[in-house]
Amino acid sequence: MGDGTSADLRGADTIVLVPTYNEAASLPPLVDRIRAAVPDADILVIDDASPDGTGELAERIADADPHVRVLHRAAKEGLGPAYRAGYEAALARGYRYLVQMDADGSHPPETLPEMLAAAARPGTDLVIGSRWVPGGRTVDWPRHRELLSRAANGYARRILRIRVADVTAGYRVYRAEALRELALESIRSHGYYFQVEMTVRVLDLGGGVTEVPIVFAEREAGASKMTMSIIAEAMLRVTSLGLRRLGRRSEGRVERRDAPVAAPLE
Repeated sequence: MGDGTSADLRGADTIVLVPTYNEAASLPPLVDRIRAAVPDADILVIDDASPDGTGELAERIADADPHVRVLHRAAKEGLGPAYRAGYEAALARGYRYLVQMDADGSHPPETLPEMLAAAARPGTDLVIGSRWVPGGRTVDWPRHRELLSRAANGYARRILRIRVADVTAGYRVYRAEALRELALESIRSHGYYFQVEMTVRVLDLGGGVTEVPIVFAEREAGASKMTMSIIAEAMLRVTSLGLRRLGRRSEGRVERRDAPVAAPLE
């Protein structure tokens, strides 16, 4: 799969992309849960030169499991660049469904079969594991974090005029054909705005989005990567994107082909 990758992939239609930075404590149990939930899926760990040895640990896991491989990157560049590298590597190998999830165990792999079933339905291009649709919830998450997430999602929905309840969510399944249409090379966002930008691009191309409720659990090991600079980047870019889209819409220069967001699966 190119330079910096431990070996070729492509033993399944589905690949799970897991970006890591200092996740040595969280990675082994997460891999076990993914393998139990979707035994036929491949896993690509995308490590940004973690100083705690996550990359080396991932290599040892890959040596013992042919479904697991590692993409080593030279430095920590942010969530967006890590996912772009993973997308490009996986698309080059012909996977049909690309899953992305956090390495800290907050996203439940046990929900993956339901999310993949939703992704296989005609007209669906993106499935989001959502905290904020009926049936979704958080566990042991600090109250201020929940309020911040709800407020950020509400603001994004209003200014972007979209109907996605959890537009900042990082637990997703993309159909490969949809990703190929998104001009990934032009996406430069680094933090959590990356999720918003990807969602809007899918919608603006007429893609269908479905939200599946998940139980989001606070991480048990390691430290959160959320910082005030990431939050500031996201808010500023969401505002800028909303204003640009409003301007294009008012000038009649963009014909929106948004597919309706499907009702959450019960």
